[in-house]
Amino acid sequence: MKSKSKTILVFILSSCILFAINGCNEDEILEEIPLDFSSPKTSFVTFDDFNASVYALYDGAQTILSGGQFRPLDYLYGTDIGYNGATQLNQRFGSYLASLTPQNTDISYHWEQYYNIISSSNIILASLEASELTTDQRLFIEANAKLFRGLAYRNLAYLYGGVPIELEKVTSPKTDYVRASRKEVYLQVINDLEFAAANLPGISNVKDGEVSNLAADHLLAEVYIAMERWQDAINATTKVIDNSNTKLMTERFGSRIDEPGDVYWDLFRRNNQNRSSGNTEGIWVWQQEIDVPGGRLSSSSLNQKSAQLERDVAPRPWSFPYTDPEGINPFLSLAVSDYTGGRGIGRFRGTDYLNYTIWNGMNGNDMRNSEFNIVRDVAFNNPKSVWFGQNISDHIEVFRQAAIDTIRYFYPYPSKVTTPGNHPPELIVDPVLKTLNAGAAGSTYTDQYFIRLAETYLLRAEAHLGAGNVAAATNDINVVRERANAVPVTPGEVDIDYILDERARELGVEEKRRLTLQRLGLLYDRVNRLNSGNPLNDNFGLDIQPYHELWPIPFSEIESNTGAVLKQNPGY
Repeated sequence: MKSKSKTILVFILSSCILFAINGCNEDEILEEIPLDFSSPKTSFVTFDDFNASVYALYDGAQTILSGGQFRPLDYLYGTDIGYNGATQLNQRFGSYLASLTPQNTDISYHWEQYYNIISSSNIILASLEASELTTDQRLFIEANAKLFRGLAYRNLAYLYGGVPIELEKVTSPKTDYVRASRKEVYLQVINDLEFAAANLPGISNVKDGEVSNLAADHLLAEVYIAMERWQDAINATTKVIDNSNTKLMTERFGSRIDEPGDVYWDLFRRNNQNRSSGNTEGIWVWQQEIDVPGGRLSSSSLNQKSAQLERDVAPRPWSFPYTDPEGINPFLSLAVSDYTGGRGIGRFRGTDYLNYTIWNGMNGNDMRNSEFNIVRDVAFNNPKSVWFGQNISDHIEVFRQAAIDTIRYFYPYPSKVTTPGNHPPELIVDPVLKTLNAGAAGSTYTDQYFIRLAETYLLRAEAHLGAGNVAAATNDINVVRERANAVPVTPGEVDIDYILDERARELGVEEKRRLTLQRLGLLYDRVNRLNSGNPLNDNFGLDIQPYHELWPIPFSEIESNTGAVLKQNPGY
């Protein structure tokens, strides 16, 4: 796809808007005839041109849902599984009343990014008719564009409720948008995803990271559930589950198979997420790529488009405020590539619900709660300390009696957010101590699951539950639990709360928890009951109100929509 003179195009667009504001005669407007730079007529000609625009949709979706330490984490902070341990009331949902306002640019960012994806998809679709593509190529591009448009509208509907629907390429400013109902948005999402599911290639015919028909079916099933179309959701998830190319991983595999661990641990080790590595569980995996053009990971700097779960979710023992009896800090003052969490900063803190409650009453053999997968204790790693090699739990009474808060220095965290002992070698400063370049580390150096087959089973369980078939829902949950060596659940225990508990056990910070809870209308209930555990303030982050089930429509959108009323959500 050609890319010359982008600034010229921006200038031309700005000039047209200026003409529209100040007024002019038609014969005073210079008609631009682009010869050697990008324009709608020259940008969308060949299949490669269209593919380049589809790749931009991938980039946009991955950026808002997985890239960086800021907005993707909005789907985790302030939910039932975690809160802002940095005690920032007006950031990262430290306080709902302070964070969730129509004027907050963090909230408008999501709106803008999803509508950017929608706009780009509409431009691609509008350009297909005049293209030189074959019928098969057109179907492929149309299916991709509609999948991303459907994904964007899905997330907007979950977050904001009903939103304006725009399906055409917009060539001039519009200021008369009105909100469709949430149901109308869901119906549009279903139309887009049904087309994508019918026309995208099969999962065995796509490259790692590319969307397939099964990814569309999974997303489609979730929206069917939102519409209470239970049988449609069951049918869509069954297509994914019964496909001969998908299967839960049940045996040790991949790059670190010879090290202590289990199959669940293997799922999250470097180079283990994709089908090319033998993983039949990943349905759609965001590609990260280290030190390659267009990649999201760098060994020399902290790429702000990379997945940074390590940075936010892992603790920060490298700044531990306690010393041993000889006055030596028992942890090294540099981040280390081990189970202490790499270059974590301890900002996201798991709730007691995530760390403890969901594991109560289990038989202790659930591998998702093993020492490899939830790190609850670590050994001190400073060779100069008399405590070197001893566990933090051996001296917990010292820390509990200390006046200094320990909330960010060490706490239970999921090892899937980091790569203990396996950070890129370029990041290692001392190969013996495995200390990390603090200025460059902090990313999660693995490809990231966006859809995993275990979640598909839990979605089908949700659909069976909605249809009144509790036995079938129980069976699907137990498929996931059996892989984890967990005690089977009985039908009498299964309800929507149990399914959400199982999602927390299986997916944890891997899922966009806020989207799940707001889809179900259970955000307020779950956060009000379960977001606790902050030793500084048991009520911290619990000022959520019932109207926070939906985000506010950004004030900037309401203000600029002068030709019609863009209604605000109740409570704001």
